[in-house]
Amino acid sequence: MQSDHLQLITATVLSIGGLILLFCGIFIDPQGQIHETLLVAFGETATFSGALFGIDYVYKKRS
Repeated sequence: MQSDHLQLITATVLSIGGLILLFCGIFIDPQGQIHETLLVAFGETATFSGALFGIDYVYKKRS
């Protein structure tokens, strides 16, 4: 049961973090050495991973 909650927390953090990085990559001018395309790519990956974790959690709870 504890691992289910950890999976849900991980999915939430990945999704929110990915969305934050997507917005940062699109709307904030780069001031350091991290290019905006890297932020967008990692944001998309994190959001997708969070969505997969969340979908898996929902189907585990249904059965």
